[in-house]
Amino acid sequence: MGQPVIAGKKPIVMELVAGTYWWCACGESRKQPFCDGSHAGGEFSPTEFEVEETRRVALCVCKHSKNGVFCDGSHKEL
Repeated sequence: MGQPVIAGKKPIVMELVAGTYWWCACGESRKQPFCDGSHAGGEFSPTEFEVEETRRVALCVCKHSKNGVFCDGSHKEL
């Protein structure tokens, strides 16, 4: 499997309301950190995740987090 595009080297911090979201795994979406379908025909697929209650999150845009869609600081090593 190839490497995803690094869409940024800092997480996107935002408040999300309870619900289901699709995180961009390929790095090509213009709606980072969410999927806009740019992966079509490629080897990456978006990652579905759920937020059970409204909360502030730091979503990964470097696409190298070992903590799934949530930032773990991996961008500091890129």
